[in-house]
Amino acid sequence: MKHTIIIGLALLFVNLTLQAQSAHKLFRDGDQSYQKQDFSEAEIDYRKALEKGPSTEGTYNLGNAVYQQSRYEEAVKYYQEAAVRATDKETKSRAFHNLGNSYYQQQDFQKSVDAYKNALRMNSKDIDTKKNLSMATQQLQMQQQQQEQQNQEDQENDKKKDSENNENKDQEKQEGEEEQEPKEEPQSEEEQEQKNQEEQQEQKPGQEMQEKDLTLQEAKELLEIMDQEEQKVQQRLRKANVKKSKSTKEW
Repeated sequence: MKHTIIIGLALLFVNLTLQAQSAHKLFRDGDQSYQKQDFSEAEIDYRKALEKGPSTEGTYNLGNAVYQQSRYEEAVKYYQEAAVRATDKETKSRAFHNLGNSYYQQQDFQKSVDAYKNALRMNSKDIDTKKNLSMATQQLQMQQQQQEQQNQEDQENDKKKDSENNENKDQEKQEGEEEQEPKEEPQSEEEQEQKNQEEQQEQKPGQEMQEKDLTLQEAKELLEIMDQEEQKVQQRLRKANVKKSKSTKEW
C-alpha cells in the first residue's frame, strides 16, 4: 500500500514537472514570437501556457500581445488581472502603466490618468509613466473643454429650436384665426353698382331733402313776387284811370 502511494505521488510530481516545463517552454516560445513582432503567434503560445496554469507573467505578456494587435479593450482585462495577481510593486507598476496606455488609446483619458497615478504609487521614479501622465492630463483637459463647448452649443441650439417652434405656433394660431373669420362672397358688377348707389344715398341723407326744400322756398318767393307785381299793375291801372278823367274834363 505504501509503495502504491509513493508511486502515485512520484507520477504526479513527474506530470506536474512536465506541465511546468511545457508551460515554461510555451512562454519562451511566446516571448520569441513577440520579439519577432509575430504578435498573433505570441498570443497563441501565451494562451496555451495559461491553460496549463495561471501565471501573472503569462497574463501580463498576453495583454502585451493583444495590445500590439490594437485590441485595447481586451488588453485592459489582462492588465487589470495582472495588476491584481502581482505580488511585487514593480510588476504592479508595469501592469498599471500598460493599463493606462490601453485607456489612452481608447481616448478614455480619465481612466488613463487614474491608471498612471496607480503606477506611480508603485514606482514614483518611473519617468515614462510621468510623461504619459502629463500627456493624458492635457488630453483630459482638452476633452473636458470640448465637452463644455459642445454642451453650450447644444443649449443654444435647443433655445433656438424652442424659439422657432414658438414662432411657428404663433403663426399657425394667427393663420387659424384668419381662416375662422367669415369671408364675403364676390359680387357681380350689377350688385356692386347697386351697393355703391345705396352707400352714396346713405352717405348724403339730407341732400335731396335740402334740394326739395330749396325748390319750395323758391316757389313761395316767386308767388310773393307775382302778387307784388300784380298789385303794382293794379295800382298803375287805377292811376291811369284817374289821369284820363282829368284830361277829358271840359273847359
